[in-house]
Amino acid sequence: MMQFRGNKLPVFAAFTAAAGLMSLTLAPSAHGQAVNTKEVAKGETSGHYYKNVTSAALKDTTPSDFIAAMGVMTAALGYDCSNCHPGAGTDTVDWVTDKDRKKVVARKMLDMVVAINKTHFAGVQQVTCFTCHHGLDLPTTSIQLDKLYGEPPDEKRDIVPVQAGEPPAAQILDEYITALGGAAKLATLKSYVATGLSVGYEGAGGNGNFQIFAEAPAKRGVWISFPEHPDRGTAAWTYDGTTGWISQPRAYLGKLHLDGNDLAGAKLDSVLAFPGNIKTAFNTWRVGPEDVIHDHEVYVVQGSSNGLVGTFYFDKKTHLMVRYVRQTPTPAGRVSIQQDFDDYREVQGIKFPFKYAFLWLDGRFSAEIKDVKINVPVEAAKFGKP
Repeated sequence: MMQFRGNKLPVFAAFTAAAGLMSLTLAPSAHGQAVNTKEVAKGETSGHYYKNVTSAALKDTTPSDFIAAMGVMTAALGYDCSNCHPGAGTDTVDWVTDKDRKKVVARKMLDMVVAINKTHFAGVQQVTCFTCHHGLDLPTTSIQLDKLYGEPPDEKRDIVPVQAGEPPAAQILDEYITALGGAAKLATLKSYVATGLSVGYEGAGGNGNFQIFAEAPAKRGVWISFPEHPDRGTAAWTYDGTTGWISQPRAYLGKLHLDGNDLAGAKLDSVLAFPGNIKTAFNTWRVGPEDVIHDHEVYVVQGSSNGLVGTFYFDKKTHLMVRYVRQTPTPAGRVSIQQDFDDYREVQGIKFPFKYAFLWLDGRFSAEIKDVKINVPVEAAKFGKP
């Protein structure tokens, strides 16, 4: 179990949350848990695809972005699905019912958040569920005096403030490209396959075979299988240049077709899989205050375009990237997905990280790469629907 702000969250949990308001076409899975069997029609909204989505803030979102908003609300309150949906995590779940008052309140609260931003911040999202809740179901209203003069909370702003005196973003990005092998060498990278082992959060869930498949300019697939436990199925995150998918067999949505901002985020990850593209990945860049990540003093560079935000942390000595946080907007707040990198090694003149850590709203795992092969053929199926 993951521990979040004092409340327990299953590692596979979030993707639903306090606002609930939904029902899928479900069938029992082999794991005793309901899975989705209904495809999303092109252009279909959450208000049409799901049942009982009445919140003005959510009914016009795409089905994928709706699920992302559920994850944001879950994390903000320290909840899991079962806090609002009776039987969540089993094949007897009732996503539709409004018997739990928390769902009704959540609708009102989300509409309130949207109204505050519209009325007081010209529609810019300055207030979210997390602004007040900070992982608590009931927000605190007064500071604890014994903490008043203690260490400040270690929480970072989504939008970093511009820091005077730092090198320009273009210079930091150029140094990163040079550290990896140089622009000319990176331009020769057309595909690669990285193979290794993954470990669940704090060892939970056992080890899995881990693979990253990438093909220029923007195709990417991350796959995890469990040969010793084939009943667990295969987890995958894929983008084929046009369409994206997430497959998590033990989650209530066995396969999630990405659309809206989720799809834009998957495209961004695929573009960045080829580091030579990083300078054109965003329309605007800024450099924020320096920071420390895992004992690395880092430059903080942030790119943004069309609602997407990417924050990059580069080691000041090696110029290599140690962290990348991608954020996409929802009415409840931004969806954050974090990737950490370490143990860079040279493969045919190009440096690749051999240690990864993946963190998102409903889970985390780490991976250790054993082998990287570059400019090799990759099956199209590795980027398609799992």
